[in-house]
Amino acid sequence: ATSESTGSRTVVVDAVTGEVRSDVPDSDEFLSPKLLGVLRDSGQTVDPATPGAPQTRSLGSLGSAAAAAAYPKTVTGTGSSLFVGKVPLTTTQTAKTSFLLRDPARYGSETRDAQNKELENFAKGKKLTSSTNSWGNGATSSRVTAAVDAQYGITKTLDFYGKTFGRKGIGNNSKGAQAMVHFGNKIPNAFWDPACACMLYGDGDGKTFKKPLVALDVTGHELTHGVVDATAKLEPTFVDDDGNQYGEPGALNESLADIFASSVEFYANNAKNPPNYLIGEKMGLAQKFLRRLDHPSLDKLEGTIDYWSPNTYYTEVHAGSGVSSHAYYLLAEGGGKKTIGGVAYNSPTYHSLKVKGIGRTKATAIFYRALTRYMVSSTDFHGARSATLHAAKDLYGATSTEYKTVNQAWAAVNVTAANTPASRR
Repeated sequence: ATSESTGSRTVVVDAVTGEVRSDVPDSDEFLSPKLLGVLRDSGQTVDPATPGAPQTRSLGSLGSAAAAAAYPKTVTGTGSSLFVGKVPLTTTQTAKTSFLLRDPARYGSETRDAQNKELENFAKGKKLTSSTNSWGNGATSSRVTAAVDAQYGITKTLDFYGKTFGRKGIGNNSKGAQAMVHFGNKIPNAFWDPACACMLYGDGDGKTFKKPLVALDVTGHELTHGVVDATAKLEPTFVDDDGNQYGEPGALNESLADIFASSVEFYANNAKNPPNYLIGEKMGLAQKFLRRLDHPSLDKLEGTIDYWSPNTYYTEVHAGSGVSSHAYYLLAEGGGKKTIGGVAYNSPTYHSLKVKGIGRTKATAIFYRALTRYMVSSTDFHGARSATLHAAKDLYGATSTEYKTVNQAWAAVNVTAANTPASRR
């Protein structure tokens, strides 16, 4: 890894020829440079609707004589967020009237304030404290409000991975997740940054993006990049001069981040943030979402694709992510029209192939096992097909309906054994 003013990079060099195989930035951006340019050129203003600022009330005890024992101690406070209303937060009480936005119940996961500096060292972030254990005011007028959304998102993402798969933190190493809000000056993006192993949230540029990018699925997406970084380490194949990333392994990385971000929403099941198969629906975009898993090509901003073709290699990673996201949705829910949780879906298939879903729980288990057991840094979509077939065989057997449906779901996005690129045969 190398470092530069814009963050660290990973350079892969062929040990025999000395040729540079890839040279890519380590940070995973939620929004690509290409998309940001499209939004600015179209004049779109993204100003997400958020609940009104609720009255705050501390849920944590300020302590009686009996409670004034040893500090620090684990307590429960309340946060007033931008996107999900009032939420409970597990915090650290350090004195009778002193609380820290750090969660001892989740390996010490913590959110800090980058103070509008481009920090890539979590230790340099400003600790967030309170005298009442009430956090934020539901509006951007409080710098802590964005931290409430970030910390809530961390909580739900860690709980999803922990309670669903027994994963002990993002790196499966019993270490907490870390985040910094107010990263940089008017940055319209959010990142997973391996250099500090933390989440970084920009405030928006005040023009195209009016609010911090701290919605639940943004956190689920970016923390999943951390899971990928700790397992398969999927990397883009190449990067253009504008910083846009290309190649199937990078697209698969983005897809997995979307898949598990959606799963985090279903796990959280928050009425203020209803779960669905849409990504970025809280951003206030004119098309009502950033990406969607059921019919990816409805995303006109990024030009996301529904099906694999040889040209997918040359597709920007967020646009290319549609191939495996679509396969996952078909595996979970099947093709055609349906309404789930009040959201209408209509998932097409390649050559109108029929796919009957096996349910979200099984589909998610298959993709998680495929990621953590069978994918590597160069896994492309055909490799992902093989990985998910291996996972389905492990979990349900090679003659199971689940295994057969995995094969059908990939065929329905034009990824088959027969059209595997010659270089992979």
